[in-house]
Amino acid sequence: MTLAYIVAATLLGGLLSVLIAAQLTVSVLGRLVKSLVSLSAGVLLGTALINVLPEAFEEGPDPHGLFLTLLAGLLFFFLLEKAELYRHGHHHEGDDPHHHHHHGFDAEQAGKGGWSVLLGDSIHNFCDGVIIAAAFLSDTQLGIVTALAVILHEIPQEVGDYIVLLNAGLSRRRALFYNAMSGLASVVGGVVGYLVVEPWKEWFPYLLVIASSSFIYVAVADLLPQLQRRLSLRDTLAQLGWLAAGLGVVLVATRTLHH
Repeated sequence: MTLAYIVAATLLGGLLSVLIAAQLTVSVLGRLVKSLVSLSAGVLLGTALINVLPEAFEEGPDPHGLFLTLLAGLLFFFLLEKAELYRHGHHHEGDDPHHHHHHGFDAEQAGKGGWSVLLGDSIHNFCDGVIIAAAFLSDTQLGIVTALAVILHEIPQEVGDYIVLLNAGLSRRRALFYNAMSGLASVVGGVVGYLVVEPWKEWFPYLLVIASSSFIYVAVADLLPQLQRRLSLRDTLAQLGWLAAGLGVVLVATRTLHH
């Protein structure tokens, strides 16, 4: 049953963003990404700090070891992104607040490194699948909240990649197909995580901390910097509202599942 939960959660996360992208125009997707970036930042931080890290510490290992694992996880994902294997595709044409990107920047980027983008996202999605598997193996409720965080983060990531691929000249069908294949890597990661992690239950707290480090890194290094720009009061309040909504989703999900 646990494996069925893992496959369902990873499959939903991998395909939901593709289904959303298929129904909307590029201009609507561009506006949607901006809101979802704020929402997913709140969800990732809330899940890491309210659910996953407390769960890891409550299982009783040495706190010093867990904090060292957290530090190692943050450095690992930093180095992985340095190698362009853990990049996050939330960019869309014209979103640079300093206008450093000329018109057609997305086309150049995707044209030169489109396969690198897809490879990086596939590895990212595979890691997300392993994280979801570890959470479900630790506790079903924690798995559901973790999967929710991953799914809400995957939507702006995959939609952003879809926009980049469209700007590179790919047809909607090909862009959606490549995104779907990249998203299915999370299912592979979930199954591999279930088969590999399940026999090593004593390491679950450390795996949960690594999951938290992934969420915190993505939120702090990737999402929040995108929100640090001069905006009108109305846009700033909207940003804060979506961020608070993300935290609210985590709190409501946690309370509902515990009840």
